Amino acid sequence: MRLQPHILLATLASCSILSGTLAYKPVVILHGILSGPESMTFLVREIEKIHPGTIVYNCDKFSGWYSLENAWRQVDQVRDYLNEVGKLHPEGIIVLGYSQGGLLARAAIQSLPNHNVKTFISLSSPQAGQYGTSFLHLIFPDLAAKTAFELFYSRVGQHTSVGGYWNDPHEQDLYLKYSEFLPLINNEKRTSNSTSFKMGMVRLEKLVMIGGPNDDVITPWQSSHFSYYDENLDVIPFYHRKFFTDDSIGIKTLQEADKLIIVVKPHVHHLPGNRKDVIHEVIMPYLD
Repeated sequence: MRLQPHILLATLASCSILSGTLAYKPVVILHGILSGPESMTFLVREIEKIHPGTIVYNCDKFSGWYSLENAWRQVDQVRDYLNEVGKLHPEGIIVLGYSQGGLLARAAIQSLPNHNVKTFISLSSPQAGQYGTSFLHLIFPDLAAKTAFELFYSRVGQHTSVGGYWNDPHEQDLYLKYSEFLPLINNEKRTSNSTSFKMGMVRLEKLVMIGGPNDDVITPWQSSHFSYYDENLDVIPFYHRKFFTDDSIGIKTLQEADKLIIVVKPHVHHLPGNRKDVIHEVIMPYLD
């Protein structure tokens, strides 16, 4: 497997690794849907500038239209990627996933119950699912949110990444019956992997969930914090949702251990990784 870290002051970084005195943990970044590693280049450079010597892996898997491939197919490769990076850095790594990349990264971490990811940062990611026309029309211009379930809750629809986390609040029976991705990683459907999925989450030392009310892509925007619609389209805070009260994937455990951090960043459209204020205010404080 070919891993290509972006390294500032490479000689210093290499010496630090050998001596075990690396000041900052390595960071793995996963891009969002319909984009690629180039969309995260500004973030990479800012990290390298503010934290000199940091090794940053800007994952180049499933760029562009390939990002619409089946969610599990992507997770399998991201999991292997994180596992290989983790082996290179036994001191631990930080993972940051943007938009869809944050959801795939989370599933990959859950699929590695013995991972050494210390901090996971979810940036504007639909962790509780997606249900909204503005997002939908970016990818499927002629599809309406109210009828999208007819496509997504089918064998064909589940071949797309979006179908895997489309969470129609009016069609929960179909969602639970046909969706092959989000209900599994949220342990809404029990499987032989349910225990290990929870183990992967509670192993984290810090879970940072970042989102904002002016996102206009993730719908509802509170999905970035695991909150979601009920059947009346009222947003239920994550701490009142069953997956939390039952501690299905360990979010309650993390909160009780002061390892869960919820960040609200207003006045920014879909919290991109190419704005200095976003990077400095809500990302850099957690790259320690």
